[in-house]
Amino acid sequence: MASQTEENYLKALYSLSVGKMEVNISELSAALNVSNPTVNSMVKNLKSKGLVKYEKYKPISLTEKGRKAAALIVRKHRLTEMFLVEKMGFGWEEVHEIAEQLEHVNSSALFERMDELMDHPLVDPHGSPIPDRQGNISESAYEPLSKFSSGRKVKLAALGHSSTEFLKFLNSRELSLGTEIEIKSIETYDGSMVLSYQNHASETFTKAVCESLLVERVG
Repeated sequence: MASQTEENYLKALYSLSVGKMEVNISELSAALNVSNPTVNSMVKNLKSKGLVKYEKYKPISLTEKGRKAAALIVRKHRLTEMFLVEKMGFGWEEVHEIAEQLEHVNSSALFERMDELMDHPLVDPHGSPIPDRQGNISESAYEPLSKFSSGRKVKLAALGHSSTEFLKFLNSRELSLGTEIEIKSIETYDGSMVLSYQNHASETFTKAVCESLLVERVG
């Protein structure tokens, strides 16, 4: 059984390796806010357990065993977030820190019961896919809102990131997953968008925000 620190390393490697196979020491060091020598030592430990592939001065990659272990930690985290929102009434901006603690609980029965009570959700409250019991994950082909043209209608399906500040900002604009959005206009100078949705006839969002709103086409 991996320690909590080892699980944090595996989860960070899993996140950093999305879209690529290898991660370098400095990237992992920055993500975990620890020194390169500390990362080096832990990576050697993970290698001895067959969880990563690593040679000195070369990038790190998860082994199949390590990838599955990391995916199952992510599964526990995302199931917990969904359970807190769906069954306990927490806001989507409140659940990350709680899930960070509960993801290290070593009880598969607890998380399987969560899964059953929610009728096996496929995504978490932020639209991120939940890995299955075998650690397999189905990534959705959503696109950033910023890629769409004026006049297009789309539906908010997921978020590019889910920091507490970003979620509170979306709350202040009454924008949530499942909301249908119409792009009214796009500012040529800075790429900001004027959007219409629900009770909001005209709301302006910066390009940076629109890049983090992942949508699917409507109609």
